[in-house]
Amino acid sequence: MTKRRGREKLHFLNAAPIRLIHDRWVSKYAEPWAASLSELKQKLEAKMMEKVFEIYIKTTPEKLWEAITSKEMRAKYTFGMEVSSDWKKGSRYEGRGWQSPAPILEGENLEVDPPRKLVQSFHALWGEDVEREGTSRVTWEIEPVGDSCKLTVTHDQLREGANAQLYGGWPMVLSGLKTLIETGELLTTPGSLMYQRQEQRVG
Repeated sequence: MTKRRGREKLHFLNAAPIRLIHDRWVSKYAEPWAASLSELKQKLEAKMMEKVFEIYIKTTPEKLWEAITSKEMRAKYTFGMEVSSDWKKGSRYEGRGWQSPAPILEGENLEVDPPRKLVQSFHALWGEDVEREGTSRVTWEIEPVGDSCKLTVTHDQLREGANAQLYGGWPMVLSGLKTLIETGELLTTPGSLMYQRQEQRVG
């Protein structure tokens, strides 16, 4: 809209039609972006924790990688839990325990670099309390040290105060892995024997 005042020509902007255009066209496209940014802000500001476990195993990186990814070997040191996958980046994996028909954990292989590094998303399904925790991440890193390997397992992207069942079993699993590779035998601690007896009862 324009209006003359003496020698001046004044221009006025009517904001109402512009607002209507924004509300009708722009806002519906901007809304998903705003929602995504808000979600990202919440994730970045959320307090997260990580658990790191290290163990030295007298073996080669290739043999250790095979033990981590072999369905048969993994079932031995995880007390009957078989993990199935093609171990390619972007593929899925799932674990079934004690001949259970439904998976008790699942995730995606985020990074696969044999025999050095394996990064996986991790979603526990063996109970409602752990399933509610959502998806976290597990990183397996193999580093040669002389005639042995240092295996570092980092379980991160856990919310602060997450259910300890998600990460509490790692020391026993890794100890079972070390025992199996170095001696060819199964771990016989009280905790591992308890799981083995459960497996035998179900089997």
